[in-house]
Amino acid sequence: MGEAEPGVSQPLPLEGIRILSSEAYGAGPYGTMFLAQLGAEVIKIEPPQGGDSARGTGPFFAGPDDSLFHQTFNLNKRSITLDLRAPDGQEIFHRLVRTADAVTNNARGDQPAKLGLTYDALRHVNPAIVCVHASAYGRGTPREAWPGYDYLMQAEAGFMAVTGEPGTPPTRFGLSMVDFMTGSMLATATLAGLMGARATGTGRDLDLSLLDAALHQTSYPATWYLNEGHIIERMPRSAHPSVVPSQSFPTKDGHIFVMAQIPKFWTLLVQAIGAPHLAEDARYRTVADRFANRDALIAELDAIFAARTSDEWIGLLGGKVPVAKVSDLPQALDSPHVASMIDSVDHPHRPGMRVLANPIKVDGRRLPNRPGPALGGDTDALLAEIGYGADDAARLRESGIV
Repeated sequence: MGEAEPGVSQPLPLEGIRILSSEAYGAGPYGTMFLAQLGAEVIKIEPPQGGDSARGTGPFFAGPDDSLFHQTFNLNKRSITLDLRAPDGQEIFHRLVRTADAVTNNARGDQPAKLGLTYDALRHVNPAIVCVHASAYGRGTPREAWPGYDYLMQAEAGFMAVTGEPGTPPTRFGLSMVDFMTGSMLATATLAGLMGARATGTGRDLDLSLLDAALHQTSYPATWYLNEGHIIERMPRSAHPSVVPSQSFPTKDGHIFVMAQIPKFWTLLVQAIGAPHLAEDARYRTVADRFANRDALIAELDAIFAARTSDEWIGLLGGKVPVAKVSDLPQALDSPHVASMIDSVDHPHRPGMRVLANPIKVDGRRLPNRPGPALGGDTDALLAEIGYGADDAARLRESGIV
């Protein structure tokens, strides 16, 4: 990136780091966008014909070879079109690798070796290069050549079995959370690799997969099962499996989510809702008592919460006990409480395009954004930088290499 945001006394944390990424669609681009927003120069390597498949993902577009879906995952990056399967393409790639700190990809597990994206393929070009691979099922596994997507991982890793109301069909998350988790892990792996390479002068391969990332997020239910054979069950109204009350409650006009996770919050809750008698009821005095008498307690709380609107309850409980209004997406994004998370960038075909800001702040400020790149928008500049003249660039374009 260029200069840091005005008013920030220091450069962004990753300025001066160059990352080449052969990436497409969700998980890989999501992770490298974090690195780009933190100041790294991220160069998308895209096929000359069509580029990243995200560019054609509708239903909302942003000019030729671009879409709002693509913009969501590619802010602050540069783009070069390059056929990595061609010898001339590999020559260009190797020249770029000499100038880079890391190479990332989210290709199918059998593809990095074929495309020359591994450390073994690149160590002779740049011994310090860090190569990060985020595939569906991992490299070197029996399923490395299998294509895979987020929803499949939610199915196989058990997410769908624990999501939704009891007695209903298995349900996936409403968002592609495995892609986002894997992308975040890709960013973490890249940074770890870079730190190691700077300390030793030697790069390496780092691998992760969508399936492994999904399994890792099964977290404490996995530990419970592996050690105690306990199988977590779906609970009504997204309730916590062992803490009561910790779930959604219907209000006069919607729902709120209340989480009395510790005894202090239970005491504050019954006081705030005007029901101190519940704290004295022998059925509800301890955490274990409330769990044992869940149905009776929830019935009493339902009657209380149904008497007021969600906003009224937020006004009474907010800041005292953990509580949130159950919002739809427009309510969530239009809330004044999240205004700083909405940014605006001037896309050539969508002036004033609104995007989400990065959740990380640096020196107390949101990170600066610029639109995702046009397909191959930086090809000529990058070719010139690594020694290709205008005639060379024209020849490479005519032959479909770039």
